Amino acid sequence: MFGAVMIGVVTVMTTQFSRVIRAEIGRLDGTLTGSIGRLDGTLSGKIGALDGTLSGKIEALDGTLSGKIEALDHRLTGQIDALDHRLTGQIDALDHRLTGQIEGVEGRLSSRIDALDSTLNGRIDTLDKEVADIATRFFGAA
Repeated sequence: MFGAVMIGVVTVMTTQFSRVIRAEIGRLDGTLTGSIGRLDGTLSGKIGALDGTLSGKIEALDGTLSGKIEALDHRLTGQIDALDHRLTGQIDALDHRLTGQIEGVEGRLSSRIDALDSTLNGRIDTLDKEVADIATRFFGAA
C-alpha cells in the first residue's frame, strides 16, 4: 500500500508540476507576444518617421540640385552663345581677309598670265612669220 500511495503522490505531483509549467509557458508566451507587438508598433512608427524625414530631405536635395543644374545650364548656354558670337566674328573677319588676299593673288596671276599670253602670242607670230619666210625661200612663192 505504501508503494501505491507513493506512486499516486508522484503521479499527482508530476501532473501538478506539468500544469504549472504549461501555465508559466502560456504566461511567458502572452508576455512575449505583447512585448513583440508593442516593439513592432514602436519600430513601425520610428521607421515611418525616418522614412518621412528622409523623403523630405531627398526632396529638398532634389530641389536644390535642380536649381543649381538649371543655373549652370543657363550660365553655360550664355557662355556658349558668347563664344559662338565671338568665333563667328573672327571667322567672318578671317574670311574677309582671305578673300581680299585671294583676290589680290588672283589679280597678280591674271596680269602675269595676260603678259605671258601676249609674249607667247608675239613669239608665235614671229615664229610663224619666220617659218613662212623659210618656206618661201626653199619652196618659192606659194
